[in-house]
Amino acid sequence: MIHTMRTRALLLPVLLTATLTGCAGPGGPAQPGLSRPPGSTPWLVSGAPSPDRPSSAPSGESGAPLAKGTATGTFLPFPQGTRAITYDPKVVPPGATAQLSIARTATDTTVRLTATGLVPRRAYGAHLHTRPCTATPEEAGPHYQHSPDPKAAASPPSVDPAYANPRNEVWLDFTADAAGAATATAHQDWTFGDEPPRSLILHAEHTSTAAGKAGMAGPRVACLTLATR
Repeated sequence: MIHTMRTRALLLPVLLTATLTGCAGPGGPAQPGLSRPPGSTPWLVSGAPSPDRPSSAPSGESGAPLAKGTATGTFLPFPQGTRAITYDPKVVPPGATAQLSIARTATDTTVRLTATGLVPRRAYGAHLHTRPCTATPEEAGPHYQHSPDPKAAASPPSVDPAYANPRNEVWLDFTADAAGAATATAHQDWTFGDEPPRSLILHAEHTSTAAGKAGMAGPRVACLTLATR
């Protein structure tokens, strides 16, 4: 099966005045908009903000859990932050926000990330991981893989480009715009299994595709736990 992936930068209003101009990630050129796949689930549920008009400060700690596979949070150092944690405040400043939403059909999955309050014009790597966030970055586990690398373990993780690639994993790399905002989207022609991803990790660099380094993106600088219900 041939997997496809695309990452797009969208033009969105942020904080009523700023406008996103972030670049596309490793999947291809920027696109002017995004349509939900026919028959898919909504981008966000349970009264969460629309991804086309994101909240200026969504609170993952105080709000009710969202539907399985969606999350919104404000990054804070642990223990103030539990659902959304910044591990490096210089790279992900306290108060930065993220919204992750997933639209699924019977055959494919679209994942969309919207972030605000990051370092302007800085490059970030971003992937879905197998475990929830804790105070220790490594405890979020390795990247979620549709077809797991049989030769890899949680530590060290898979670095084989046959498995660690944006077709078999969910990569959401982006570069923040002048206001520190960005949106990235990944589309996969597969769906999550019985054990879906449990977190989004932001990394300090864009993701490598080189053999022996595939999937590596520098230190883990922030983590957002996905809801489980």
